Amino acid sequence: MGFGVFIHRSDSIYDDSPAEQYQFPAQYLGRVKACVGSWIIYYEPSKVPDTRGYFAVAKVQEVIPDPGTQGMYLALIEPGTYLDFANPVPFSGPGGVIERGVLNEQGRISGRAQSAVRSISSSDFHRIVMAGLEDGELLLPRFGEATSDGFREEQTPFQFEQKRERISNLTSRVVRDRIFRRIVLRAYDERCAVTGLKLINGRGRAEVEAAHIRPVEANGPDTVRNGIALSGTVHWMFDRGLISLSDDLEILVSRQVNDPDRVHGLINRTYRALAPDRPSLRPHPHFLAWHRENCFKQ
Repeated sequence: MGFGVFIHRSDSIYDDSPAEQYQFPAQYLGRVKACVGSWIIYYEPSKVPDTRGYFAVAKVQEVIPDPGTQGMYLALIEPGTYLDFANPVPFSGPGGVIERGVLNEQGRISGRAQSAVRSISSSDFHRIVMAGLEDGELLLPRFGEATSDGFREEQTPFQFEQKRERISNLTSRVVRDRIFRRIVLRAYDERCAVTGLKLINGRGRAEVEAAHIRPVEANGPDTVRNGIALSGTVHWMFDRGLISLSDDLEILVSRQVNDPDRVHGLINRTYRALAPDRPSLRPHPHFLAWHRENCFKQ
């Protein structure tokens, strides 16, 4: 059992849903099995336009034959472990290649860097995770957090001091909420996707919240594709199934709302949720379908 790197492309031909499963051919079976019960880092190769580099971390729960495709396998991700990085990490930077294990004895990049699945040393793993999750900026206020002065809160940069603490931080709900909030609000430019409003309070903070489409309590992962930026009132309605979204982001309003005129008045003129420019950041139809089927009161 050890750490690993899984290559995933946003335009992948494989049946991947990184927060839930990773499809791969038999040639990588041994390498993937070596990661069962351990953490892996997702990497998007440099050939992908606007590549994210190393972009997320997750824990492999088990490996099974793909029931839908002969000769293929699925690495199932342990619920509650996937986490998008607050800062996608490039393959190389001013200090050189961050994943030192892909270098040969001469210090050059070896063919190992092309492997879709590869093991990674503990030091490389923690170096990448530290770069991906470290957060030196002030975070926007967390949903549900009581503060003494509106959205006022004291925050410190997210830091790792020891390797053991780094791993425990990956499962900390407090840390995960902070990172999820960061990536969702950044993707939506701190603007409510339903109203279209970007409201900034007196302290320069956006009064908008990061909502899970499929809730954490229902094994909803901490990925930007399972998130949407909503104002407080709209977030409340979304969580209670009074509004939802179609796969093409049309805003759906429940017939059970008790003040339909005012609810419709909150919605932006297009009647479609605003979405990030990059398709890889937009709500995934899989999570939207879950919300319609399990939350939305038609």
